[in-house]
Amino acid sequence: MLPDLKLVIRLQEIDHRLADLTREITALPKHIAEIEKKLVAHERKLEADRAALAANQKERKKCEGEIQMQEQKISKLKDQMLLAKTNEQYRAFQNEIDFCQKEIGKLEDRILELMGESEPLDLNVKAADVALKAEKAQVEAETKQARARTAEDEKASRDFHRERAEIVSAVTPAVYQRYERVRKARKGIGIAEAVDGRCSACNMAMRPQFFQDLKRGAEVMSCESCLRILYYNPPVAVEDLGGETPLAARE
Repeated sequence: MLPDLKLVIRLQEIDHRLADLTREITALPKHIAEIEKKLVAHERKLEADRAALAANQKERKKCEGEIQMQEQKISKLKDQMLLAKTNEQYRAFQNEIDFCQKEIGKLEDRILELMGESEPLDLNVKAADVALKAEKAQVEAETKQARARTAEDEKASRDFHRERAEIVSAVTPAVYQRYERVRKARKGIGIAEAVDGRCSACNMAMRPQFFQDLKRGAEVMSCESCLRILYYNPPVAVEDLGGETPLAARE
């Protein structure tokens, strides 16, 4: 195989690897941003549940304080009722006591409602708090892993770029320019193997004479259909694989 072809084949391998590394380097920060965004959303949900639970407890405490005030008021009204001199005064005190007792009933009903609301809120807060701690640990671990992977990818990318520059300086300029032109026009694939008289990239059949010239390997040739640089790998003989002539052949 021509030295230029060997260099361009390696160049294609490097370009594929660089494309993969670039995609991964770009994708890792996006992945971290997504999981951090979810974490923030869960933190805000937990804060909202905590605020709701705090508001519930505050209202319950307020209701309990109002009940205590109403009970103190009833106690005073009862003391005043003992001093009533007329039936009208007595009934007036009784009406006020009845009103206070109704208010206490309303407040007690509200406390029961709040207790019913606080139980699931409290459970949600406790469960979310545990889940959030685990999620934070996971995000930290994934972030650390992503940073390490990015550093590895960036180092590999630098190494590949260095090797690529060496190849570009070694390959014939016209061949490199042809490779680059086709690679950019053909979705990153500038070279293809010829298999069974066809281009493995576009699958178009080659003219018999063209294929014979390609197999001779005297010059760098391109597919007449897709213009990709072509290379041909001759089949490996059985004796080349085993190092010995098969018994049947010797006989």
